[in-house]
Amino acid sequence: MAETVEELTVQYEEEGKVLVEELDKRILSKGSWTTILFLLRSRDRQTGEFEAPQAAIRRYQKVRGTYMLRSKFTISSARQAHQIMEALRQWFPEEEPTSTTE
Repeated sequence: MAETVEELTVQYEEEGKVLVEELDKRILSKGSWTTILFLLRSRDRQTGEFEAPQAAIRRYQKVRGTYMLRSKFTISSARQAHQIMEALRQWFPEEEPTSTTE
């Protein structure tokens, strides 16, 4: 169980073999509720090869000093990622970047 936001990860191993590899993460918000965007790739259990990268948005709630996963959504393909980006660009045009820890 993670006690700090920096400790939160999607990396997952079984019997010493990485099944989900965390490639990057962006902390979108911190606090008692935390949102993190992860870049990850999963290993295909049949072939043993890693699949194409995916993005996952996860929300954690800090309860009694430990972060608990409360919800998650995986962007499963580059096509889906581009559709989401296009929609966000239309909904929030010309938005000035702000701090990632709002």
